[in-house]
Amino acid sequence: MENNKLQMQVHPRGYVQSLVMKDDPYHMNWVIDNEYLKQASFNESDKLFGEFTITIDGQTINSTDNQPQVITKQQQVVVTYELLKKIQVTFEYDLSIEDQLNWHISLDNLTSKNIKINNFGVWLSLAYVMFRDKNVAKNIHESAAVYPSISRDFTKINAVRRDNQSGNLGIYQTYGQTLSIGTYAAYNNLFFENVSPSLDGMLFHQLILAGGYDEHFENNDWIYDKSPVTVKASASISWHYVMKKNDSEQEFYKNASKVGQPTISYQPLNILHQPSYLTVNGDAHELVSVIAYVGEGGKQEVKLQFQQQLSNQYQVSFKPVMLGEHKIVFDFSDGTQDSVVLNVMTPLNEVIDKRVKYISEKLYQGKDGKTPYAFTPISNQGESLGKLSLVLKKNLMGTLDKQQVQQVEASAVNYVRPKWFINGDFKKPNNLYGDFYRCMDFEYIAHLFLLLSDFDNETLLLNSAEDYLQWAADVFMLRVNPDFHETKRGKEEARMLGVYFLYIQDLLKKLKQHGLTDYYEKINNLWQQVTNKINENRTTYQAAITEHYFDNAGFGPTAGALSEAGFKDGARMYGQLLLANIGYSNDFRVQNPDRWWEALAYMIHSLWGGVTAAATFKVYEALKNPAYLQASYRATAAIMYCYDTNSVTTAKLDEGMAASTYAVAGPHLNRPDLSRNRFGQSTFYSDGGIFKKLFNSANETPDWDMGEELVAYLDGIGQRTYLVHQDNHWSVINGTYEQQKNRIKVISFAPYQKEFWLIDDTGTKQLTESTLAQNYLFDIK
Repeated sequence: MENNKLQMQVHPRGYVQSLVMKDDPYHMNWVIDNEYLKQASFNESDKLFGEFTITIDGQTINSTDNQPQVITKQQQVVVTYELLKKIQVTFEYDLSIEDQLNWHISLDNLTSKNIKINNFGVWLSLAYVMFRDKNVAKNIHESAAVYPSISRDFTKINAVRRDNQSGNLGIYQTYGQTLSIGTYAAYNNLFFENVSPSLDGMLFHQLILAGGYDEHFENNDWIYDKSPVTVKASASISWHYVMKKNDSEQEFYKNASKVGQPTISYQPLNILHQPSYLTVNGDAHELVSVIAYVGEGGKQEVKLQFQQQLSNQYQVSFKPVMLGEHKIVFDFSDGTQDSVVLNVMTPLNEVIDKRVKYISEKLYQGKDGKTPYAFTPISNQGESLGKLSLVLKKNLMGTLDKQQVQQVEASAVNYVRPKWFINGDFKKPNNLYGDFYRCMDFEYIAHLFLLLSDFDNETLLLNSAEDYLQWAADVFMLRVNPDFHETKRGKEEARMLGVYFLYIQDLLKKLKQHGLTDYYEKINNLWQQVTNKINENRTTYQAAITEHYFDNAGFGPTAGALSEAGFKDGARMYGQLLLANIGYSNDFRVQNPDRWWEALAYMIHSLWGGVTAAATFKVYEALKNPAYLQASYRATAAIMYCYDTNSVTTAKLDEGMAASTYAVAGPHLNRPDLSRNRFGQSTFYSDGGIFKKLFNSANETPDWDMGEELVAYLDGIGQRTYLVHQDNHWSVINGTYEQQKNRIKVISFAPYQKEFWLIDDTGTKQLTESTLAQNYLFDIK
């Protein structure tokens, strides 16, 4: 059936087998396709769009075990299940209204007694797929990232096509209550088979309309409801969702207003005792109260004041006095309710200082450790060295602690060099992965040596700064020169971009300054070759493939590198993939760069989220498009959550600890115990498979691959604060503000050295040179 915009098919088994936008040049199927599952040997055909799981009075039933009645009319399909002669489940798909699909779900009690629904989860299996296809265009044009904004009465979801240019699918709740959205991951990983690309898979999303968890399940996530529902005798309960195409984030929210939803903007990251602002466009909804739920279990309530600015438009401002997640609930006069989730942290320089202190005091093994001179947890992957680089960067930008630097130096000399290189020979890498090594590891090692070379010889004990610069150059050559490798994998990976785009300009500059001309010319030549080639081939998007078939570890560094190299057209093309990759939501934890592998769920991943945020910032600097700056900051706020030891909704971390992964989804349907929780990948050790090869136990600390992303933050947006004037409205990125008559006091959240910038209709302008001042007074006139 179809209307002027959409065309859909419902399978006789009751699930939606296709949903297509008629004007789509790529004919993307917006739901997961059962034919693809069969082709790629996935067994999840019980999770297709419209399948469901329901628990009735304690008895669990899956829709796939029942044959529904399917009635098709001209622009309507009605799918009905009768279960246990107690409950009738009905799905109505209606295309009779132009431009949109109306989806109605109802539960009818067929008995004269109340019935308890312990759990009701309906699969909303949108095309969140990493296709097993080296033709990367399929992943870009026919797959979507899915960003939910979960709200009791106004849940909205945008499925954003990964090309960010060919139209997205927005889903809006207009009736009923949505408790949460869970995910299930199906995947195939050939990492240890020495195959590249080696990973593909998909996430299946599930609307949680009742329960979502086993009866006795507990976690710290108090923000989202886990309650069962009761269908009263001979009565029914129902839900209604509208699906509409949109072409942008702005249109997604405009469509929300058209179907009667409020829209709310907020600051994702807030600092204790500093001003926080929220703006509410109630549309047809009159705001009557705003309450912040805070503290352990969300048991403390703080009533917030608000001001009406225009008809049903309001501003809420407050100075938070408690740390951790805040659920801000907006009550409207018609009894409906909306909400946002924001975070409140201590000043970020304190977060970083405590993190570095923890690394130095708790993770360093020293001369007599089990693994001498290493920082735990032990890993063969170069990512694990990011924490060493963070220690060095903090000591370069903040207060110098020589002992911290000397620990890292001892580790670099006595642990890193002999582990990754045979007899310490930088031209002879060790096969740390059985019969192969990873070129990607070397870019972290080169960065570590480069940062060591930034210290004076009074601080360094084992070698001179000049020595470490040469080590950095030697390792970097191994990283980027295909001629240094004998294996096919080595030659291919040497040509791939990676996190080295973050520091290559510093390396080149320093090599030139120190007269290492031969290194400079060779490395600069290789850099020019790789960025030239990628820019020339930008229309093929080949750099979006890494070890994975489609990966922000590919297109993130590519966009950042092309920006650094001055290729604006290439930066613009790959930059679109970044904009589609960074979420927007009413919950700051959903606004991270889209990734799923490390958590088997939609997730915050500290390292690759942070690197992607840094790449997006570099695209902003090249193109001066504020959309990239805003996306980078949204992502950064989510990444900081991995370092937040004051969280009140997830597993506790000791002061200075960190966790590489946060599973945004709840429930996490692969591992319910990880729902909305922070952890390290080693927790999957007990699941066996590839994880048993990657980790030694399930009890390794959760931060093995963290640190490089904070170095990237400190080198980029972490030094800058932006005052933005747009649509006659003031806001601040990487800070906040207070208005004082005709002046605005800009308050920076940047942890160390700062620059203040202004963005308005005339463009971007730097307001100050380098300054250590925390605030800047801006005269509006």
